[in-house]
Amino acid sequence: MIGILGGTFDPVHFGHLRTALDVQQQLGLAQVRLIPLRDPPHRGTPALDAKQRLSLLQAAVADAPEFSVDTRELERDGKSYTLDTLQSLKSEQPSRTLCLLLGSDAFRQFPDWHRPREILELAHLVVMQRPGEADPAHYPERITHQAERLATRQAGLILPLQVTQLEISATAIRGMLRQGRSPRFLLPDPVLRLIRQRGLYLDD
Repeated sequence: MIGILGGTFDPVHFGHLRTALDVQQQLGLAQVRLIPLRDPPHRGTPALDAKQRLSLLQAAVADAPEFSVDTRELERDGKSYTLDTLQSLKSEQPSRTLCLLLGSDAFRQFPDWHRPREILELAHLVVMQRPGEADPAHYPERITHQAERLATRQAGLILPLQVTQLEISATAIRGMLRQGRSPRFLLPDPVLRLIRQRGLYLDD
């Protein structure tokens, strides 16, 4: 099984990386693929262009073999739809089980995504939750609390999973940089070094 975590990563921070590592370790995933989006359909245009965000993401995980950076969304024109990405991954590795990682806030919007039922035909959903948070409200018939069940079928289950909660916001990090304040310890040092060297986010 492999994990899939998409996002703008604008910039990538420990809130992304720690939770993804939690899932990788708890489920024994072979890897987690981090997929930066070119043009996310449910949010505004990223502050940095695709090439800049990609370089920060690659710097963040350069020494983390649990993660790989997948650039297929950046190479495709148009909106970044999860369904297209999963179809592309499945065509390359038809026997591989895919686990799509979502925060609980993102999952609340999942029924409004582009063709959500078809997404569930291609992947399991892992809903990353705060300790004590209630089960997701959507698709209750698909919810399981037995992680081992994900390995018994190719797709269609929804696993709520408690992860380390780091209340880190990319928006807040960008604001700190604009104000001349240090966001150190909120994101990896190699990422912060590149941001400073290139003068990024100063006019976000």
